[in-house]
Amino acid sequence: QVQLVESGGGLVQAGGSLRLSCAASGSISSFNAMGWYRQAPGKQRELVAYITSGGNTNYVDSVKGRVTISRDNAKNTVHLQMNSLKYEDTDVYYCNYRVLYSTYDYWGQGTQVTVSS
Repeated sequence: QVQLVESGGGLVQAGGSLRLSCAASGSISSFNAMGWYRQAPGKQRELVAYITSGGNTNYVDSVKGRVTISRDNAKNTVHLQMNSLKYEDTDVYYCNYRVLYSTYDYWGQGTQVTVSS
């Protein structure tokens, strides 16, 4: 089992910045990916960005150039630095941990990000 604890959500004005963090604990694999997804009411959860334990990253097109994902493998922590936030970035953001090449997949409880226009 893996537990995920998220922090850093909140209310920000358009153009502002937020930094989300997620700490994983429990049975951590050396080969994993940690990332962030977001979901609006009535919509599917979508990937924002992920980073593997080897440092490979992937971003959804809508956040490229504005968002940077990073991780500290020693602390099993992932960070999502979001700049130039837009109203449409308003969502609940969920941390995800998955073991590569397996079906093990865990989710955080979600943290609200609200961008005021």
